Amino acid sequence: MGLLGRMFGGNKGPADPPALRQEIEKAMNGLAAVTAAHNGTWHLGEADWSLDQDVGNLVFTTPQGMQAVAPAQIIGTYNTQDGAWLWGWDHSSVEPSLAKDAKKMLAYGQKHGYAKLTTRKLQITEDEAWELTALAFLVCGANGAYRGPAGTALVFMTFGEVQLSKVT
Repeated sequence: MGLLGRMFGGNKGPADPPALRQEIEKAMNGLAAVTAAHNGTWHLGEADWSLDQDVGNLVFTTPQGMQAVAPAQIIGTYNTQDGAWLWGWDHSSVEPSLAKDAKKMLAYGQKHGYAKLTTRKLQITEDEAWELTALAFLVCGANGAYRGPAGTALVFMTFGEVQLSKVT
């Protein structure tokens, strides 16, 4: 890329370090497998969702009459209009109790020297937002991840153990 491209934003910066790229690929594969299991068991892909930040639960309700409830963590938000990712560890709209896993990602980034994990706001693609969330899923030992729309933003979350029940 030429000088003008670098000066005016045509370059998204250096590629991920090989060790980080390897961890992301491992995380994406693991998340894909877990998501397939959730889809097969309780139809995650068809479910409506809600998040109660006061309680900290992510609630999914399926057309089949199932409700899945799991403790949630907000990893970050992605603005669909400008491509900005904002980490949950420094996000004014995220309750501190729901930013614990995002803070673990900050510490992981600091430990390994990964600027992508320690920079509060990034210009990335939605696919890259999924990669960061998948990495949080892996590093933090979550049971799954979800991306929920909230206006022009997408909220990227991980979730813990899922409790299933029938909606009455």
